[in-house]
Amino acid sequence: MKIALIDSGLGLLPAAAAVRRLRPDASLILSSDPRSMPWGPRTPEDVTAHALACARAAAGHRPDALIVACNTASVHALPALRAEFEPALPVIGTVPAIKPATATGGPVAIWATPATTGSAYQRGLIADFAEGVVTTEVACPGLADAVERADERAIAAAIAAAADGTPGGIQALVLGCTHYELVAERIRAAVQQPGRHTVALHGSAGAVAAQALRRIGAEPAPAAAPSEGLTVILSGDEAVLPSAALAYAEGRALTAASPAPR
Repeated sequence: MKIALIDSGLGLLPAAAAVRRLRPDASLILSSDPRSMPWGPRTPEDVTAHALACARAAAGHRPDALIVACNTASVHALPALRAEFEPALPVIGTVPAIKPATATGGPVAIWATPATTGSAYQRGLIADFAEGVVTTEVACPGLADAVERADERAIAAAIAAAADGTPGGIQALVLGCTHYELVAERIRAAVQQPGRHTVALHGSAGAVAAQALRRIGAEPAPAAAPSEGLTVILSGDEAVLPSAALAYAEGRALTAASPAPR
């Protein structure tokens, strides 16, 4: 079994790790585009072009499913990706976990990139799934870029700024960018108030991984023998995991199946 994932950068690591937890025997193809990162400020047409390039590079390795592990690409490029690759290659998009976050009431905060915050897409999800729930959108300028570089000082500053704009007393926080899942516990610590219940974090990686398996008719098998299959593609060229990936548990978990990072 081969599962391919695409993203502008390291945001695909949480979903890749989730796939490995569900199916340790799955071979992974990680196709990202660090030369054009970030995708958020680009036009929809430009995002679509870059996402298609990543997907075509991954498709050359004949995966069984393709995960679009990026909220921005899922918003803008899914129709084009599905038109080109389905039904032969199932394409699974990423949707911010607003529905499960608001299911038990609020208040809820949604952390996302400036391009996504306030967008018609995100507002539509709020209208569909958060009716009657107090929901606050919080823009996080610079956080995805800082995570991509594994820049600890910039990560801390971006998280602190976003936490300052997050109302106190929230019950749940939606991680509306896949990069944010790599620093989830630091985000939780920043918004957690002493003496209050633990803030529930809602990312997309687990649900996306499970949906990919469903689309190809595969069952979870956490006890399966681990695979050594890992292909890394950076802006169309086969490579190894970038060194910044090793700053995160999700990246380190993949290194056993990868050559030493450059």
